[in-house]
Amino acid sequence: MILYEYPFNERIRTYLRLEHLFRRLGELVPREHPLDHHYALATIFEVMDVAARADLKSDVMKDLEKQKSILNGYRGNPGVAEGVLDEVIGQLDACFTALNNLPGKAGQSLTDNEWLMGIRSRIGIPGGTCEFDLPGYYAWQQLDAATRQADLARWARPLGPFAESIHHLVKLLRDSGTPQKVMAVDGHFQQTLPQGRTFQLLRLRIDPSLGLVPEISGNRLMVSVRLMRQDGSDRLHSSNESASFDLTLCA
Repeated sequence: MILYEYPFNERIRTYLRLEHLFRRLGELVPREHPLDHHYALATIFEVMDVAARADLKSDVMKDLEKQKSILNGYRGNPGVAEGVLDEVIGQLDACFTALNNLPGKAGQSLTDNEWLMGIRSRIGIPGGTCEFDLPGYYAWQQLDAATRQADLARWARPLGPFAESIHHLVKLLRDSGTPQKVMAVDGHFQQTLPQGRTFQLLRLRIDPSLGLVPEISGNRLMVSVRLMRQDGSDRLHSSNESASFDLTLCA
C-alpha cells in the first residue's frame, strides 16, 4: 500500500516537511560517497530554511506541553500501562528541555560558521559548488568518508532536538486516528467532517496495483479526494474508476 498524507494546517505542514528532511539526512550521512554528503549538507541548509520561522520553536514547545497534559489525563486508567505512559511523557519532557536550552532558531549556531554559509550561498545556484567556485569545499569532499561523516554529524547536532521533538509529536498525531475503508465512486470521494472536532492530518493508503494517484483537498469542514491516472504524456488526468482505499483522520 502507498501512504499519502495531507496536513490541514500550516504548522503540521511544516512538521511533515521537516520530518521528510530529517529522514533524508539520516539516510545520507551514513553513506560514504562525497555526492551523498553534498546532498546531506544541502539538506541541513533546507532544514534551516524551513525552520527559519521565529515562532517554530515556541510552537513545538507548546505542542510538547499540550501532548504531555493530554497523556497525564490517562493516569489511573486501567487500560493504560503506567510504565509506557511514564516513558512517553519522559521523552516529551526531555525534548522540551533540550529545545528550551537551544539558543535562537533551528541551526542558529551554524550561521556563525562563515565557511558553511559560503557554501549555503552558492548551493542554490546551478553548478555553483564547482571546485573553481569553492575550492575549500572541493577539498573537504576529498577527505575520507569518516571525517566527512563526523563533520556532518557535528553540524547536524544543533538540529537534533527539533528532529526528536517533531518525531514524537507526529507519531502521537498519527496514532490518534483510526483507519476506515471508504469507496471513491466514479473516481471521487467526499466526506463532511464532524462538527466540534478539529482534525490536523489525513492519511490515505491505496493499493499501488490500481495505478491511481489521489489528489487530496480539505479544510475544517470537508475533505475531498479525486483519483487521478497518469497518461502516456506523463500528465495526470481524472479517473472515472471506482476504487476503495483506507482513510485515517488524525486529531
